[in-house]
Amino acid sequence: MSTAQKPDVPSLSPVGPAKPPIRLLFIEDSENDVILLLHRFRNAGYAPTYLQVASEEGLLEALQRESWDVILCDHNLPGFNAQAALRRTQELGVDLPFIIVSGVMQEDEAIAAMRAGAHDYLSKNKLDRLVPAVEREMREVVNRREKRQAEQTLRQSEARLRALTDNIPGVVFQMGYTPDGMLGFQYLSEAATMLFGTSAEELIGSSAGWMNWLLNEDLPGFMEAASVSAENLSTLNWEGRIQLSTGEQKWINLRSSPRLSEMGAVVWEGVMWNITHSKHVEADLRESRSQLAALSNHLQRIKEDERERIARDVHDVLGGTLVAMKFEMSLLEAKLDVNLAQARERARNVGRMVDDAIATVGRVTRELRPGILKDFGLAAAIESQGEDFAQRTGIACNILCTDHDLDPDYDTALAFFRVFQEALTNVSKHAGATEVNVRLMQEGDEVVLEIADDGCGLAATDLQKPRSFGLRGIRERLASLGGRLDLTDIQPHGTRLALRAPLLPASPDEPNPTRSLA
Repeated sequence: MSTAQKPDVPSLSPVGPAKPPIRLLFIEDSENDVILLLHRFRNAGYAPTYLQVASEEGLLEALQRESWDVILCDHNLPGFNAQAALRRTQELGVDLPFIIVSGVMQEDEAIAAMRAGAHDYLSKNKLDRLVPAVEREMREVVNRREKRQAEQTLRQSEARLRALTDNIPGVVFQMGYTPDGMLGFQYLSEAATMLFGTSAEELIGSSAGWMNWLLNEDLPGFMEAASVSAENLSTLNWEGRIQLSTGEQKWINLRSSPRLSEMGAVVWEGVMWNITHSKHVEADLRESRSQLAALSNHLQRIKEDERERIARDVHDVLGGTLVAMKFEMSLLEAKLDVNLAQARERARNVGRMVDDAIATVGRVTRELRPGILKDFGLAAAIESQGEDFAQRTGIACNILCTDHDLDPDYDTALAFFRVFQEALTNVSKHAGATEVNVRLMQEGDEVVLEIADDGCGLAATDLQKPRSFGLRGIRERLASLGGRLDLTDIQPHGTRLALRAPLLPASPDEPNPTRSLA
């Protein structure tokens, strides 16, 4: 038997407070029993909408057509019973409170129904628990639905996270202290197999594998970094080497953020990267730069050797020849008999030209190979070059050497002297200056040479010219010594060059930070 869906009409004087709507599905062949049960809900403040069915066909139709809040089922109906109704409900995957309400039901039958999945059993003669039982089971349905939704959301989140971690080239990990005081993995992504050559399952939960792979010289640094990170809950960022059981050595970068677990233990979560290739590239780059610097120094040394040879030839050969010419001209002057006055004047002119040639040979010799630099030091060479510059160009050159005992390494002194020569050449060609002020001094372990002029100065675009090799050459030459060039404007006009370099060169075993950045 089946009845149409009926909205219940609340009584004129409800006993309890109004409750939210409730939809009841009765599997019952007695309409009087349905009215009896509805009366209980009215008295509790409900205005239920309900449907009464009495057959399997009616049950299936009701479940497929409508949504319900609770099923109230009699134990035995003609051709149908509670066990069959419960089984059909479960087959449809309907999660509804299924409560058996029967006038006559044996205890073993009730126990069997509860084990089969019924949520409660009530006697029609004792209905005081009806509404509380329905409300309880309705709350349980909501809880189960929320739990299923939360579990589904969690599974989806885990699937997304797994997809992300499995496609990241780095190894995503969770790490914490083990009972032996070491650090072991609690989670590893699939990329661990590529990095370690061992499956993630073999490494999780034990420090025996990966900690033993750390090189002895790198292990203390890692443990100290982990200790500081754990104490301050600060980011752990560490680079070091591991040597696998195959003998292969790899560089790894481990970056993670610590947090406190529910038990108060420090747990790190982050990513570990294989940086072996970048380390090799970096080492090759350093080696290339070192070789380039060595080649540059070698070429510079060859250039200086060639200049020394040229200077020696000019001085010994050309200078000696010119002196001999002057001696011969003196003899010629003494022996001339015809037009003596004119001949003597011509001879004197030749003598003056020879004097000029001798002076030029001396100046070129000093510029090609400043013997004064080796014999008397950088300060004397700077002063001598400044005097020659002033005489040749007419530009005043004021030189202040605060320490004439300044004794830098010879390569440094030679580089400063050559840069000073080039700076003066640039001033004479481009600055339009009337005065140059030079200071040579020692600051700490550095030698400092300042060259300031009152010329037109340098525009920012001048430094970007593709053929501005002068300043580039100066920077490269100083960088090869571990020094630097500082270039500033002078107000209202002018330019100041400050050359700085160590007094003594760095040891071959010590890294040169300036050179590595060049």
